[in-house]
Amino acid sequence: MVSRDNSSTSFGTAAEVYESARPEYPSDAVAWMLEPTLASDRRPRVADVGAGTGKLTRSIVAAGCDAIAVDPDNAMLDALRIAVPGVPTKVGTAESLPIDDESLDGVLLGQAWHWVDPVAASREIGRVLRPGGVLGLIWNIRDESQPWVRRLNSVVSRGGAMAMFDDGPPPIAEPFDHLEERRWAWSRTVNRSLLTDLVRSRSFYITATADERNGIDQNLATLFDELGLHGDTTIDLPYVTRAFRSTRPNR
Repeated sequence: MVSRDNSSTSFGTAAEVYESARPEYPSDAVAWMLEPTLASDRRPRVADVGAGTGKLTRSIVAAGCDAIAVDPDNAMLDALRIAVPGVPTKVGTAESLPIDDESLDGVLLGQAWHWVDPVAASREIGRVLRPGGVLGLIWNIRDESQPWVRRLNSVVSRGGAMAMFDDGPPPIAEPFDHLEERRWAWSRTVNRSLLTDLVRSRSFYITATADERNGIDQNLATLFDELGLHGDTTIDLPYVTRAFRSTRPNR
């Protein structure tokens, strides 16, 4: 969704599945990230970078901000224009934003920071933020405290975000010097079809060979059969949303 390798620009080939399968973000988490921008009397101007189909963009708008959606993949932005009509869209990355200096009150990235070069992205986001503007990072992470979710993750890979978190909080660089964090636990009711689409919206599946996809599909079918997921049968998929924020210093 943002940069780093070809996988990050693979999502456009599965934009429709991505839009239908990926979960929304808790409104409280988005509001918390935006809190520093909402203290102003004027309407904040906030960019969703790595916006994809607009999962986070619509929450930014709902929070009372003027949103700009930035993504390297025009196919994803085409889907966003349908899902969130009227929001300006720009092709770009966290490391190279087509946005004027000090013109934004906030820059948010959803499911995206693990794709970027944190040093270059921090510097570029610092350029477009006004002093006191906020950098917000957010992920919906499947909760591995549930045994069946651990099993699911073993089939579909834990993903770049989980690997990043193994090393600690997301890395940032100047002009940002620390991150605040909050977490929200919640669950989403899913069925076999939605879980399958969730897997098929992931970059590792999109970029896999036909044989690799067949193997993943077979392993998923075995897991879903063991869980008794057939037809409209549902199960609660637990998530932990991890949100981080940092403000650009007033210097």
